[in-house]
Amino acid sequence: MKYVLDASAVLAVLNSEPGADVVAGRLANGIMSTINAVEVGTKLVDGGMTHEAASQAMSLLRLPLADFDGQLAAASVALRRPTEAAGLSLADRACLALALRENATAVTADRAWARVDVGCKIELIR
Repeated sequence: MKYVLDASAVLAVLNSEPGADVVAGRLANGIMSTINAVEVGTKLVDGGMTHEAASQAMSLLRLPLADFDGQLAAASVALRRPTEAAGLSLADRACLALALRENATAVTADRAWARVDVGCKIELIR
């Protein structure tokens, strides 16, 4: 099975948060959008890491990144209305769009995702 990891899931691993063990078991079959990679890096830098350390932390996961292309941009826009009531962000929709394209399970720590049905499986890590 293929997994698309949301920033919250990757941050759980990098910060040793609850659910990290679930995500660690998904890394070998995981992929992440470049939009979500930016979100992870930003959160790490906001937490005090240098951008070099944040990049190194991400690279240690050996998680393939999918470029956020025109197809994913259009799919993310299309997901706006179905996810608006749950308050999903652009990065959240980028993750879901990639999961739809890859016929994969989206993995997140964000409980708001449990309230949306966009056509892909969503796994909450906690």
